[in-house]
Amino acid sequence: MRRWLSQHRAAFGLAVRRLAAAPFNTLLSLLVIGIALTLPAFGYLALDNLRELGRNASGAQQISVFVEVGAARKDVVEIENRLRGLSTVRFSFVPRDEALKRLQKSDEMAEIVASLPRNPLPDAFVVEPADTAPEALEALRAELASWPKVAHVQLDSAWVKRFDAFLRLGKLAVLLLAGLFGAGLVAVTFNTIRLQVMAQAAEIEVARMIGATDGFIRRPFSYFGALQGGLGGLLAAALVYGALRLLAGPVGELAALYGGSFALHAPAATDVAALAAVGALLGWIGAQLSVSLSLRAFD
Repeated sequence: MRRWLSQHRAAFGLAVRRLAAAPFNTLLSLLVIGIALTLPAFGYLALDNLRELGRNASGAQQISVFVEVGAARKDVVEIENRLRGLSTVRFSFVPRDEALKRLQKSDEMAEIVASLPRNPLPDAFVVEPADTAPEALEALRAELASWPKVAHVQLDSAWVKRFDAFLRLGKLAVLLLAGLFGAGLVAVTFNTIRLQVMAQAAEIEVARMIGATDGFIRRPFSYFGALQGGLGGLLAAALVYGALRLLAGPVGELAALYGGSFALHAPAATDVAALAAVGALLGWIGAQLSVSLSLRAFD
């Protein structure tokens, strides 16, 4: 076990030294890998921020439950108890008198409300579901509409479906982009490792003559590819973070113009770790492919 760890430690150190030996070439490779990972990562975070914006949009994912105008107080309490039994929703009660006062405060509706002989508005509940998928919202709307003394249930399902379809299309586009740039990252690592193997062909020949296995020869190159990809992933995370910081101000100003507040979410520590891990994995795959094909030439 100690010998195995010693071999891996030596291979890792050799990979680090190879990276440091050509700083300019290493920097260029990291820039290529970082940019390749930046675009899909930024797309993923942009979709995540859009999803959060959709959740914060006023009334976008709320269900309004209107009680019958002639319903008694006990009927309203019964509906409230039913809503409390639903563990996946939050709700608030809007009494008819409060709803009328809100209309009276509106400049456009004040005169109309003042001319009414009585309050025509019903009691209502505003329901905020935890599951905002279109199918789940529609199923909840149908369930609420079937309750006794419920006159009408309002849900802007068309808006929700359009927004969900847009997010799914964006997710598919990001996945395709990630696949293309991931293949490019593997190709960059493949070419870099192949050039190294060709430059060290004599050393590899001697090592094989004295009994070195293919796994022993491959190990430093595998670490080199993984390190290069992982560092490229960290660079991509830094680029995404910088881009979001630049956009934070204009996005906040735009949200304020529409009477709201919204802040872009920067990559979390888990996102940075995942990006570095993906970069390392793709770099390792590129190194494995390159070394495997190159070693066949020595047979």
